[in-house]
Amino acid sequence: MIGLDTNVLVRYIVQDDPGQAALATKLIESLTPEAQGFVSQVVLVETVWVLEASYGADKDKIAAVVETLVRIGSILVDRADLVWRALRRFKQDGGDFSDALVSALAREAGCSMVYTFDQAAAKRSGMTLLR
Repeated sequence: MIGLDTNVLVRYIVQDDPGQAALATKLIESLTPEAQGFVSQVVLVETVWVLEASYGADKDKIAAVVETLVRIGSILVDRADLVWRALRRFKQDGGDFSDALVSALAREAGCSMVYTFDQAAAKRSGMTLLR
């Protein structure tokens, strides 16, 4: 197994830098279920953020990217079960994928609630607004 960084995933997904995209494509397409690429929670959240902030990806595009990464047998996404839970909430309720993942991770860790000052996160991601 090898680790994949955010910039490798982004280059592969958006194909906007010919040289780096070619290298990222060659690497990612060489992965197999026996020799997987590892995507950590940090890399996943950074990838989503970059796609939204730098490339204007909408909710449907983000959901498709995350779902594809989790489904591909040649890539192991850290805590994929929680990523699926967060993805379902994100697709259903909107908001930020990262907020949905923070909430899912906290709940899995045994937290009875997750406090936030972010009203949208409280409304859409199951967090509790700190007042």
